[in-house]
Amino acid sequence: MANNIKLTFLGTAASIPTASRNHTSILLTYQGENILVDCGEGTQRQFRKANLNPCKITRMLITHWHGDHVLGVPGLLQTLALSGYNKTIYLYGPKGTKDFLNKITAIFAFVDKLNIEVKEVKDGKFFESEDFYLEAKPMTHWTHTNAYCFVKKGERRIDKIKLKKSKLPSGPLLQQLKEGKDITFNGKKFLSKNLTYKDEDRKVSIVLDTSMNERIVPFVKNSDLLILDSSFGSDMEEKAKEHMHMTSKQTAEIAKKSKSKKLVLVHVSPRYERDINVVLNDAKKVFKNSVLVNDLDVIEI
Repeated sequence: MANNIKLTFLGTAASIPTASRNHTSILLTYQGENILVDCGEGTQRQFRKANLNPCKITRMLITHWHGDHVLGVPGLLQTLALSGYNKTIYLYGPKGTKDFLNKITAIFAFVDKLNIEVKEVKDGKFFESEDFYLEAKPMTHWTHTNAYCFVKKGERRIDKIKLKKSKLPSGPLLQQLKEGKDITFNGKKFLSKNLTYKDEDRKVSIVLDTSMNERIVPFVKNSDLLILDSSFGSDMEEKAKEHMHMTSKQTAEIAKKSKSKKLVLVHVSPRYERDINVVLNDAKKVFKNSVLVNDLDVIEI
């Protein structure tokens, strides 16, 4: 469907990549928007493998400035510049983003032909259009870190059965009803609330490197798709806490408490490369609708 939200998982590894898992990067596509969440080393090559055009990126969301999440940024920006990218690219991130971006691009003899608008965001809604909005929430990690939500607003739709009974003609009057306006036809008043209904919002939440904290559940509540850092199995909870990450069991508990519909496990430690199901099975014991994605997997909602 044209108004589906599409997630392409360009990289699903933790801090160290493997032969089969690239560093973290997720592309969210909705209509004309292509929002890249993090840009680990090698991300632009993952675009090629997925047959995607990086020049269609409209926004970038940086969760935090650890290398495995951002070392692909300068290479990607260089490619966009060389490819004649002529739009404004909007880059959002936590406190320090402007400084980090300046430093990381200053290392190279950079081809500076891009119009980049950088905005540091901390808590709450930071972008809104007619169709969707973006929210941020600070997490707990070694450096300033954000989680993000993409929310597709529910649309007001005409109830076809009630419309037929009303005998209203098609045309501009129906558009007014969809906009929530009451109308008058042949001397009779028709209330929008009686002839329309509103779709539910659709929500994608992305929470990467963080330790367990009380902000997560309310922030991701009622997510249709919940993408969470699952660096460790449940047998390594103390190790996860020490490194300020989460276990797959903890992510499943978050999914359950937040009443989310589907849990996606990412950012998996290379220690589980030979038996990846250890991580997935831990989650499924708590939250049945859990999946562990591989690089280049696609999920649509």
